[in-house]
Amino acid sequence: MKDPAPRRRSRPSEGDTREQVLATLLKLGPVTANDLGSRLGLSAAGVRRHLDILVEEGTAETVDRRPSGRGRPAKHFRLTDSGRAQFGHDYDTLANSALDALREAGGPEAVRRFARQHVEKVVEGIAPAADESEEALEETARQLAEALNEHGYAVTVGRAGRSIQLCKHHCPVASVAAEHSELCEAEQEVIAARLGHHVQPLASITDGHGICTTNIPLTPTNYSERSTS
Repeated sequence: MKDPAPRRRSRPSEGDTREQVLATLLKLGPVTANDLGSRLGLSAAGVRRHLDILVEEGTAETVDRRPSGRGRPAKHFRLTDSGRAQFGHDYDTLANSALDALREAGGPEAVRRFARQHVEKVVEGIAPAADESEEALEETARQLAEALNEHGYAVTVGRAGRSIQLCKHHCPVASVAAEHSELCEAEQEVIAARLGHHVQPLASITDGHGICTTNIPLTPTNYSERSTS
C-alpha cells in the first residue's frame, strides 16, 4: 500500500529544507513566498525565514512584479548567480570538448591560435614595456597581474634574487590547460611579448605544483641602469 504522506516519516533538517527552497527557486524562477510555501508544504512564516537567510547570504534576491490585473506589485524571489552556482556546472568538460573539436577540424595550430587570442583578450589594453629596465619590467608585470586577477586568477608579483616573478596561486582554466597545454604556452608567449623580455616558466599547477611561476630574469644591464639612476 502506498504511503499517503511519506514526508511525515522524518522531519527534514533546516539545511535540507533550505536546499529544497534553493532547488525550487532554481526550477520556478521568480516566485512569491506564498507560492513557494504551497509547493513545499511550508507555512508562510517558515518559508520567509528561509528566504530571508538566502537573501542575506546573497544566494537569492527579490524582484517586484506587477500582477496581470490591478493591485500592488508582488514581491518575488529568485536565485542570484551565486545561488545558481550552488548547483555546480560542467564548463570544463564543455571547453575541453570544444578544443578537441577545434583540433580535429583545424589541427594543433588552430588551438594555439585560439589560445593566443584568449590570452591577448585578457591583457588587452596593456602597452608593451617601455624598455627592458628593471623599473619598466616590474611595472608591466604588475599591470599583467592586475589584468589576470580581473579574470579570476590570483597573481602576485615578487622578487627572487635577480628575477621578478609572477606567481599564479589560482588558475580558472587549470583543468582545461591540463588537457590542452597550448593555453599555458600562449600565456607565456603573450607575457614575454608584453614585457619585450625573455621569461622562464618554473612551475605549473597543471604539473601538480600548487602554483604557476613565471620567472623574469634581470640582466646585469638592468641593475647597472638602476645603480646609476
